Amino acid sequence: MDIDVEVVKTIVRRVAIAELLPRFANVECTIKADRSIVTEADLIVQSQIKAQLQEVYPGIEMLSEEMTVAEQQAAIRSSQPIWCLDPIDGTSNFFVGVPYYCVSLALMKQGEALLGLVYDPNRDEYFIAEKNKGAWLNGDLLNLEGSNTPLKTSIALVDFKRLSSDLAQKLVVQMPYASQRSFGSVALDWCWLASGRCHVYCHGKQNVWDYAAGHLIFSEAGGISATLTGDALSYDLTPTSAVGALSPRLFDEWLACLRSE
Repeated sequence: MDIDVEVVKTIVRRVAIAELLPRFANVECTIKADRSIVTEADLIVQSQIKAQLQEVYPGIEMLSEEMTVAEQQAAIRSSQPIWCLDPIDGTSNFFVGVPYYCVSLALMKQGEALLGLVYDPNRDEYFIAEKNKGAWLNGDLLNLEGSNTPLKTSIALVDFKRLSSDLAQKLVVQMPYASQRSFGSVALDWCWLASGRCHVYCHGKQNVWDYAAGHLIFSEAGGISATLTGDALSYDLTPTSAVGALSPRLFDEWLACLRSE
């Protein structure tokens, strides 16, 4: 099935501007069983994007964070393409007024991401990638070729909360990089890496709706990634660790550092 990227882009941007910006830092939340939060905005954006995509592409089902586990399992088992949506990646930031959140949408088929769109409504930044066709930010090509920052002078994006205590402590005490950040949106993290705003990445546990679009954008920009065990990221419902770097040499140095005793 042919997908008109501009049509999908317009749907996501239109819904995000209409439903998210007016509710930014001005919405009630509910605490979910895993202690994460969901807001009215999450549910409205999911409903709006799903309905508008179904009007254009009625044969494509959806996998979303705000679906039941049974619905997610049914979607991921499909042999047909599916949309993978996180209506607000960075809901905690959105709720308290930190302007680092986004809408993340990927088109997946049998464990592979074919299209990724991440939209940041606060900055009006649109990251897009198609499998084997490259990645763009607001129409400008993202290309990490030639990146040569060594680990000791790099800026690291590290989510300490989901790392083992031993690894987290080692990174704090030894600090193999020059500086460290943790922003709170997996999809945007991958996109900021793809645009060279940070150099290395480590996250202990992220879900497919968090990374499907952003990881494709990072990969198509030329970034290198794996899990903490060195395996490729798998596009299924099993949460995964993630390691990334802007170049093969930096990635090898970073992963070796993370895995060393």
